[in-house]
Amino acid sequence: MQHHYMPPPDTGLEIIYQDEYILALNKPSGLLSVPGNTEQKKDSLATRVQQRFPEALTVHRLDMCTSGIILMALGKESHRRLNKMFEQRKIEKRYLAIVDGIPEPMIGEINLPLIADWPNRPKQKIDYKTGKPSCTKYNVLTTDEHTNSARVELEPVTGRTHQLRIHMQALGHTILGDGMYGGESIQNKSERLLLHATLLEFIHPFTAHHIKIENRPPF
Repeated sequence: MQHHYMPPPDTGLEIIYQDEYILALNKPSGLLSVPGNTEQKKDSLATRVQQRFPEALTVHRLDMCTSGIILMALGKESHRRLNKMFEQRKIEKRYLAIVDGIPEPMIGEINLPLIADWPNRPKQKIDYKTGKPSCTKYNVLTTDEHTNSARVELEPVTGRTHQLRIHMQALGHTILGDGMYGGESIQNKSERLLLHATLLEFIHPFTAHHIKIENRPPF
């Protein structure tokens, strides 16, 4: 499953929100959030951002295949405050996915504990003994009978690695394009993983203003 890393061409940063403390960007699918551990995996959203904003620091990440909103802190104090907000789950996150099949019921909550699947890194797996509690809320927005798929809004209550992907697979509705968890048939249904971070909402850690950052999926 190890494919050669081919990041999308650098066409400039797509900044969705910016003030003196925070930067929000639209990460393209196929680009790492932060540099990998080899020279080949150096190109990432963080490295591209830091060329223009040297003081920018990472506070959370998206899977390489996932697109959408990433927040970065400008400066150390902002980094400290935003990290704390993510830890305390004070930042509401929403994603949009297109999944295989049509989930029943149309609105629900998935609670399945997750842990790293060490022999198969970077995969994660459900583990009732040692997994960390993980919760995802989902809401089916539209269904397509022809392709037997559904557009689903996902809200991760916890923020585990690959959480949304594994939870949807466990529900029997793998996200289209997810070869890692859905195998070849799911991989072949889309050129890319159909998962996009569409919304971040929080109280600004410096100004106390209510901030709502939205970004539509490209699919």
